[in-house]
Amino acid sequence: MLTTVTPPAARKPSAIQRELRQTRPFATLDEEATVALFRTVDVIRGEAERTLAAHGITHQQYNVLRILRGSHPEPLPTLEIAERMIERAPGITRLLDRLEAAGLVSRQRCPGDRRIVHCSITRAGLASLAATDEPLRAVGRRRAGRLSKADLTKLVELLDRLREEGA
Repeated sequence: MLTTVTPPAARKPSAIQRELRQTRPFATLDEEATVALFRTVDVIRGEAERTLAAHGITHQQYNVLRILRGSHPEPLPTLEIAERMIERAPGITRLLDRLEAAGLVSRQRCPGDRRIVHCSITRAGLASLAATDEPLRAVGRRRAGRLSKADLTKLVELLDRLREEGA
């Protein structure tokens, strides 16, 4: 089955063009989709960051706490936390320093290999994370709740394809 694609210049302005007040069409549909994805991430992240700031943590700190809650009660090595981050954080040690200073995580050197540091979420960290659960779910409901279950399933599949290596 052959499908035709309307060139960007021939289409009416898209929502992203109007939102960004862009008067010229995007050069390609790929570019338009990428810009729309970046803008969408920015909008959702901004709302999530404001929600987390009200609880005294950043989105990167939240990410670390979420990872550690998932492994709780087992600790995780620092490098494994860094690998599991949604957004790669080059300063994982500084991030953990701040969380430890706030009493939200604890760290312990591995006795067999002093280069390895195991991290655990503390009770205060679990409580802090629990306090953010519902407010963050509300952000998700406000944004993703606009889509049907079928649309959300398809969106997850499409995003998975965009992240595939070698694509």
